[in-house]
Amino acid sequence: MPGDSPFSILITDDDSETRESLREIFEPAGYRTLLAETGEQAVDIARDEVVHLALMDMHLPRLSGLETMELIRQIKGVLPMILISADQDDNLLRKALSAHAFCVLAKPVSRNVVIYVVTRAMEKFYQADQPGAAG
Repeated sequence: MPGDSPFSILITDDDSETRESLREIFEPAGYRTLLAETGEQAVDIARDEVVHLALMDMHLPRLSGLETMELIRQIKGVLPMILISADQDDNLLRKALSAHAFCVLAKPVSRNVVIYVVTRAMEKFYQADQPGAAG
């Protein structure tokens, strides 16, 4: 039942429109969303809340998305994290892989692509039926 899902997604982006559009994608699909504007806020949320997956913008004030991912990993251990960046290159992809990112998505993110990637990450990490899944 939407809204009762045990799965929560931490969405971190300094752009409020991006945060809200990602929330509008995932809440109707049954996920609980937690929004952060900065890496520091994301770390605080990860420390205080149950988080099953993180969507993380690369370019944040002060802490980068990668730095934030590394701090969250120290708190949560294994957690699927998806990095989002407008400027992808091999160097960023290497750094993201070494930070154990599930994948890197290009900005602006496509609704279908982000739903697909989040669903695949949840299936891989939790081997459970996802909210909104047919069946």
